[in-house]
Amino acid sequence: MRAHELHVVTGAFSYTGKYITRRLLAEGVQVRTLTNHPQRQHEFGDGVSVAPFDFTRPDALTESLRGARVLYNTYWVRFSHGETTFDAAVANTSTLIAAAAAAGVQRIVHVSIANPSINSPLPYYRGKAVLEQMITSAGLSHAILRPTVIFGGEDVLINNIAWLLRRIPVFAVPGDGRYRMRPIHVEDMAALCVQAGHRADNVVIDAVGPETYTFDELITLIRRALRIRTRVIHLPPRLALAASRVIGALLRDVVLTADEVAGLTANLLVTEGPSAGETRLSEWLTANAATIGATYASELARHYR
Repeated sequence: MRAHELHVVTGAFSYTGKYITRRLLAEGVQVRTLTNHPQRQHEFGDGVSVAPFDFTRPDALTESLRGARVLYNTYWVRFSHGETTFDAAVANTSTLIAAAAAAGVQRIVHVSIANPSINSPLPYYRGKAVLEQMITSAGLSHAILRPTVIFGGEDVLINNIAWLLRRIPVFAVPGDGRYRMRPIHVEDMAALCVQAGHRADNVVIDAVGPETYTFDELITLIRRALRIRTRVIHLPPRLALAASRVIGALLRDVVLTADEVAGLTANLLVTEGPSAGETRLSEWLTANAATIGATYASELARHYR
């Protein structure tokens, strides 16, 4: 019954959106993507139609969504960069939600973040909470997924930790390293999104994996999988952040932000509910030890160059 439906995925040529798109195409669903990078090379050929992500033209955005049953929204920003700010991302997503409603989209599957809060001092988490309120108030059928850390071959956090552990003699952990995280594999995340798209009820899902690690335990797990002995030290968060900025300058990227350190150390990347994914990070690292961290995943290159 789902074959030949039109679903729209934001960022189908990027990370999570790519995995969602693969699953939809395998089901026979027609996919259109909204993207800021229409010329980017991708694996889908003519199998995915492309529309520009132009928030300055809401009428055109509405037309690009017309006829779609489901919108999968992965759009967000990891940090402010130039004119791309959290406030702008909130405004842009508000435009997208209004366009979806005007176009007659029946359902929104929205990728949020674990532990969003309107009262958070961190704009990432506060902005995500604002968007959740917008979606629940829009009158559309919706599913909100709240991941912690999404891992896979191209992820930023775990892949780049492995990349650094392979190349530097000393790895600095911010603070005491006892703060926790509950990673979910990108395939599991994509499966949750597609399953949520096929539902009709309004739902909020904690998108977390089956294993919980402290940050120290995560670093130990990666070192063991890669069979390397990089020395690990603990630094006050401000000093660890300063070290990351030096590395970022050499890589022409943003390795870590103050807000990310604050979110980590506040235990915002963990929830206590049941697992929504099946893939164990420990098993995945062992199976992919030869490739994890082999190349660096640049946030600026992925989204801004």
